[in-house]
Amino acid sequence: MGSSGINAEYMGSSGINAEYMGVRHLNPWWNREQNDDIAMAQFEKAQEMTGSEFAGRVLYYAQSWFAAREIVERALTGRKEVHASGEVLCFEQFCPWKEHLRNLEVEQKVDPLPKYVLYEDTKGRWRIQCVPLKAGSFENRKTLPKPWLALRGEELSKETGVEGCIFVHAGGFIGGNATREGALKMAELAVAYKDE
Repeated sequence: MGSSGINAEYMGSSGINAEYMGVRHLNPWWNREQNDDIAMAQFEKAQEMTGSEFAGRVLYYAQSWFAAREIVERALTGRKEVHASGEVLCFEQFCPWKEHLRNLEVEQKVDPLPKYVLYEDTKGRWRIQCVPLKAGSFENRKTLPKPWLALRGEELSKETGVEGCIFVHAGGFIGGNATREGALKMAELAVAYKDE
């Protein structure tokens, strides 16, 4: 509750409410001249500050967040065309996907849950990334196969039997291949892999 006895509802992008952002500090200082014109000028600065942040949030959700959700939803809808198990998603382009996937899984009561996502990176190569067990977790629903961990290039291609392998991270949460087909083959093998 703010010093005025009113709950502060506005939250800035930093997660700090307006009372502790710069807005609170726009009130006229106690030891400076104060009058209605000064108070109104400072109020207008506060309006501009919070209005600008609010407009930025609206644009973000309208042009980025919802667009990403649509990409994830299309991938989720078409997952069985990518892999019969429904455990592999392929995004038409990279986007922030984890929160959207979790929300859509709950809304659509998805079963079985996807284990891996595929997407093209900024250099035109393909990634296979594990779906985390839960939000913010470093545990995966299914980690990439242990024999692949920390391997690169030809050594990884030899181990997997898949051409074009680039790497698998030592933690097993992400890997790369030169092509979509190669990344998909890695995903197929990963879905079928049984820990020893």
